[in-house]
Amino acid sequence: MQTLMYQEKLIQEIQKKIAPTKSIIEAIANALDISYDAAHRRISMKSKFSIEETVQLASYFGLSLDKMFQNSDHVLVKKTTEIQSIYDLSNYLESSFKSLTEFKADLDTTLYYSAKDIPLFYTINTGLLSQFKKYVWLNLLSADGLDVSFESFLAKTAMDSRGQKLHDFYAATKVKEIWNDTTINSTLQQIMYFSEAGLLRADNGKMLCDQVKELLFALEKECLPGNERYQLYYHELLILNNNVLVSDQFKKSLFVPHTMLGYFITSDADTCQQVSNFYQHQLKNSRLLNTAGTRDKKVFFNKAYQKIDLFKARINALNEI
Repeated sequence: MQTLMYQEKLIQEIQKKIAPTKSIIEAIANALDISYDAAHRRISMKSKFSIEETVQLASYFGLSLDKMFQNSDHVLVKKTTEIQSIYDLSNYLESSFKSLTEFKADLDTTLYYSAKDIPLFYTINTGLLSQFKKYVWLNLLSADGLDVSFESFLAKTAMDSRGQKLHDFYAATKVKEIWNDTTINSTLQQIMYFSEAGLLRADNGKMLCDQVKELLFALEKECLPGNERYQLYYHELLILNNNVLVSDQFKKSLFVPHTMLGYFITSDADTCQQVSNFYQHQLKNSRLLNTAGTRDKKVFFNKAYQKIDLFKARINALNEI
């Protein structure tokens, strides 16, 4: 009797995870790769879920068995793979895209980004800035480091377009980003560090600064009152953390960084709703640059442009020494 009560509870939690228009029997059949009739027997309590099936369902639908049956504060999370090579990085980009495929790439999906750094989605295509970010990531994540110049890395590393899927997903969804005055700092400091180390030529260093500026130019042009797809918020006090929340009418997923590129991913309803409430509160305490006056918007972007020009001048001075 107790087992059936647990099974009923599990089915109720799965029902909450799927769209109202989707059949619970079909969802169970797909998750367990069993027939429609076999799934129906489990839904009608004529058959019991095995331990293996219970674990498989919890993993598939992002459910915490601890929280479900013991009322604990545990949350079930998935973890992205560790990155130590260019091969690992390519797989990471591919699997990150797959983590988003349960959401449609359209304006019914909203993505919130707490931008401690320039959002990952802008630096994962095949441009020079994207190649440089890969070079930085591998230097910092590889156990032995790269110990080669950026130019050598470029010559030996083939262009990888797998990050383009993530880039395109981001470009097609409704985005609400929160930035502050330090969001671009780490990228500029990385350019400066490798320039001073003699691992990045001055011409490429200056070109990278120009590409950061071009990225900001493009974002400034998107900051228009009528742009419902892209909204940029400026928060002077909030300490940003690169958290990402993806949401549609039926579900939410939260991506929490635990290393430079490593993320814990959870679809736990309570946790995601708490984070959603937190975002809504922070947005109210931020300045939406899309609808801000011309002065406020120009002050934000001009400060960023001046900072980029300062770093570019420092790189130029290194070349003159």
